[in-house]
Amino acid sequence: MTRDKELERLRSKKLRELMKGVYEEPKERPEAGDVVTLTSSNFDDFIRNATMPVLVDFWAEWCMPCRMMGPVFEELAGDYAGKAFFARLNVDENSEIARRYGIMSIPLFMIFNDGRPVERVLGAVGRGPLERALRKYVRD
Repeated sequence: MTRDKELERLRSKKLRELMKGVYEEPKERPEAGDVVTLTSSNFDDFIRNATMPVLVDFWAEWCMPCRMMGPVFEELAGDYAGKAFFARLNVDENSEIARRYGIMSIPLFMIFNDGRPVERVLGAVGRGPLERALRKYVRD
């Protein structure tokens, strides 16, 4: 009996999420300091309806530099709560969004302002470069 590859991929994805204990539905209205999980189904609405700049972390589970930037991203989300939204999009699980924005390398951080991409920061650059880019679009 042959297995459906798509079904197997979905089962594997769900199992990884459950084993990590991180499965949660993306939030429609993030609270200050939250990092929102974006997917193909909520990405466009979230970006379009954002009332503040949005810093999106394009990442993948297997990417060690992405994992290294995780705590930096979380810290910035806390420090800029109420001034910007912070969101993550897994490029392996949402490849159509990654293709749309021409993302070929990760981690890639993209700032959206007024629904449009305005700046990119590529790589595990640490807090400084990421914060300098964000400050250009944040209102004090």
